[in-house]
Amino acid sequence: MNPASLTLDPATTALVLIDLQNGIVAMDVHPQSSAEVVTGAKQLAQTFRATNAPVVLVTVGGSPEGKDMLAPIADAAPPVAGPRPANWAAIVEELDPQPTDLRIRKRQWGAFYGTELDRQLRRRHIRTTDEVLAALRAG
Repeated sequence: MNPASLTLDPATTALVLIDLQNGIVAMDVHPQSSAEVVTGAKQLAQTFRATNAPVVLVTVGGSPEGKDMLAPIADAAPPVAGPRPANWAAIVEELDPQPTDLRIRKRQWGAFYGTELDRQLRRRHIRTTDEVLAALRAG
């Protein structure tokens, strides 16, 4: 299956946008700029919302107790970080988040482990992931 000809069923498909938040989008990233990624994500989100397909916004942030997250064992020391601004974990406004969007907060690298993401997708009978991956591999 060619990804360009991929047809998605809004009843079983969700758009999951991960880490499109102020603190991450402010970073200098490549090969596409954060602005390009957010613009593309906004267009996809608008399309999904128009078909009543779920849009899931996943952000990373600390626990309610104020404990920090993301303390992986790594080969290199992490870059020195200063204090994070209060809106670090907020979804970027350019994405135009809507009240109907599902919100998931992760406290580690992965969006599935230790979050509600898998459960929320299963409850909505979202099952398109395997089909999309197969199409992308074939294309």
